[in-house]
Amino acid sequence: MNLLNFDQNKKLDFIGVGRLCVDLNANEIHRPMEETMTFTKYVGGSPANITIGLSRLNMKSGFIGRIADDQMGRFIKQYLNNNNIDTSNVITDKSGSVTGLAFTEIKSPTDCSILMYRDNVADLKLEPNDVSEEYIKQSKAILISGTALAKSPSREAVFLALQYARKHGVMVFFDVDYRPYTWESEQETAIFYNLAAEKCDVIIGTREEFDMMEKMENYEKSDDWVTAKKWFDFNAKMVVIKHGADGSIAYAKDGKSYTGSVFPAKIVKTFGAGDSYAAGFIYGLMNGWQVNKAMEFGSAAASIVISSHSCSDAMPTYEQISSVIDNHNK
Repeated sequence: MNLLNFDQNKKLDFIGVGRLCVDLNANEIHRPMEETMTFTKYVGGSPANITIGLSRLNMKSGFIGRIADDQMGRFIKQYLNNNNIDTSNVITDKSGSVTGLAFTEIKSPTDCSILMYRDNVADLKLEPNDVSEEYIKQSKAILISGTALAKSPSREAVFLALQYARKHGVMVFFDVDYRPYTWESEQETAIFYNLAAEKCDVIIGTREEFDMMEKMENYEKSDDWVTAKKWFDFNAKMVVIKHGADGSIAYAKDGKSYTGSVFPAKIVKTFGAGDSYAAGFIYGLMNGWQVNKAMEFGSAAASIVISSHSCSDAMPTYEQISSVIDNHNK
């Protein structure tokens, strides 16, 4: 049973919506940020990384977002162009906003943290008028992420994008992407995440993120199936709940569930795994693969990115991911 139907007549495969920022990853790894002297610059932001990942897999991709009118903003736009991502709907904000920065600390392969600068950032200046109904109508799928819901006018722009997607039969992926420093409270987050999730076809998040979304529920304990079933009563056809090193489980509306593979990796850092997993998984679904094969592809992609210094630069090609799977299955 094919739960996800992508309109093959649409000329764009995928559109990311929301956060475009810059990652500054520590070059001196295995030490605290206080002792780190140099960083390498990359394009960052979960929806940006996922869109880059899809483009690397030869999916015709575009983006809806705002960038700052500064050197960092121009760096982001050029990077997207160089990666064959349509930037016709990436708008340069003229309000004096800045580019969001994420400084990463890599103390050890499992002890990583991120220092975020998110005041007056351009990506949260995205306005409803920036969201083109005709552009979304041309795409098979869009992806929203939770960070874009944190502030107005970005919040309203995302809900308008969701409305257009539902109107024109565009599949919607929701990367929960909970970043507490962007929100006023967990209650505020839960309200808007729930309102958005009701309109999405595939919801992807960690167990902890779904727990946060259930703050207003009276569940005695976390239960993956209870979580998934709630969203099947709305528009969701699939809910993916990630359990870190223990892998992920995808729950489908037809009652089936699928457990994802975990690939060994020489881990450099932990961040970026979710974005690369999402890109590989979405690629598989959009190509009509069985769910377990799409999950395997996403997990193999994640193993490549966590073995690399960057996130966006390390987003792998089809051949690289296939090689990891083939070597693992020998």
